[in-house]
Amino acid sequence: MMKRRLYLQVYMTIIGSLLIVVILSSLTWNLFGRDRMNPDMFEIVGNLTYLSLPSARATIAEQRAAVEELGHALKIDLTLFDEDRNLIGSSGKSSPSPEDTETVGRWQRTSAGRRWALHLPDGRWLTADLGQRANHRPLFGLVAFLCIVAIGVGVGAYPLVRRQMRRLEDLQRGVEKIGSGDLTARVDVQGRDEIASLAASFNNALSKIQKLVESHRMLLANASHELRTPLSRIRLGVEMLNEGEPDRRASLQQDIVELDELIDEILLMSRLDTVGQESLMDQVDLVALAAEEASRYPDCELRGMAEPVIGDARLLRRMIRNLLDNAYTHGALPVKVEIAQTSETVSMTVFDGGDGIADADCEKVFQPFYRGPGQQNVRGYGLGLALVQQIVKAHGGTVGILRKTELNSGIIVTLPVHPAQ
Repeated sequence: MMKRRLYLQVYMTIIGSLLIVVILSSLTWNLFGRDRMNPDMFEIVGNLTYLSLPSARATIAEQRAAVEELGHALKIDLTLFDEDRNLIGSSGKSSPSPEDTETVGRWQRTSAGRRWALHLPDGRWLTADLGQRANHRPLFGLVAFLCIVAIGVGVGAYPLVRRQMRRLEDLQRGVEKIGSGDLTARVDVQGRDEIASLAASFNNALSKIQKLVESHRMLLANASHELRTPLSRIRLGVEMLNEGEPDRRASLQQDIVELDELIDEILLMSRLDTVGQESLMDQVDLVALAAEEASRYPDCELRGMAEPVIGDARLLRRMIRNLLDNAYTHGALPVKVEIAQTSETVSMTVFDGGDGIADADCEKVFQPFYRGPGQQNVRGYGLGLALVQQIVKAHGGTVGILRKTELNSGIIVTLPVHPAQ
């Protein structure tokens, strides 16, 4: 079955609309315009014709001569009848006696169609046979004119319609390329209309999809690499394990715990990509969560107060825990947590006494599995801050690195008090 092209449908709609205009105009003219000339004009013509003829008291010869002269001057066939409708004289071919038919003023249109009869004030009748002039049809001229206009509009509209629809076809080809697996496909944005906006939205959505797919691909690649290290140690330890080496057994148990934590973080990152807003609508006491998590660490000070925020308590607890783990693992004591509130946001800053994060690494530390210089042998897998960023974004907030001061460095998280629906 042949595909119906959109540009042809739009183009045929324009042509169909023009044809409807032609038909309706023709019907309107046929019903209200045909032969509906101004009766006053007919009256004037009748009076002028009557004044051009001699009176009824004139001789037959005078009346005949006047009719012939008037007919030759107007180049139509004229016939004059007396009040009893008897022939007096004619110019050209004589017409039959007039009949009572349709009237326009004192003019009467005969059944022959092209003949008109004028009832003069003195009782005489004058008929006019228009001959070839009666073949002039205004309706045909009107229809021809409208058809020419329709053809002109149709010819001019085709390239415009085709140009607009071609951009939609480009979008279609872009979608088909995505379906075939080509995430690098993009559509040219032309103009500033709705189609251009649609193309820009398409490219923006495709860029996000490509970034998400590449992020997942990198995540899986790095995860598979990182998982080999504890698994290799476990495999080697099992081969060397015996009952007389309790330290070896404890080391293997620690490796298993690390592996379990890594898998848990990877699964959580995968779930955050599909988390729905309906699961982030609980009232959460951020201060209480921070107090509970800070109690698990030595020398951790908590200051500040704030109203509850809207979100997921489990995810926000994981965010606080990861921030504290990062401070204790990569920073130095003392560690402080400060919570503050404005009319629109609640902020939580985790300070530590370490060297801070270099400016060049401020964006990289939020990438999965990234480790800064000199951190390769430090416990962890580089997923903590990446998880923090995803959790904060899921709640409509922001996370950033504070510049290092003489006393401390820190990471600040800002969450909206009332997130957008």
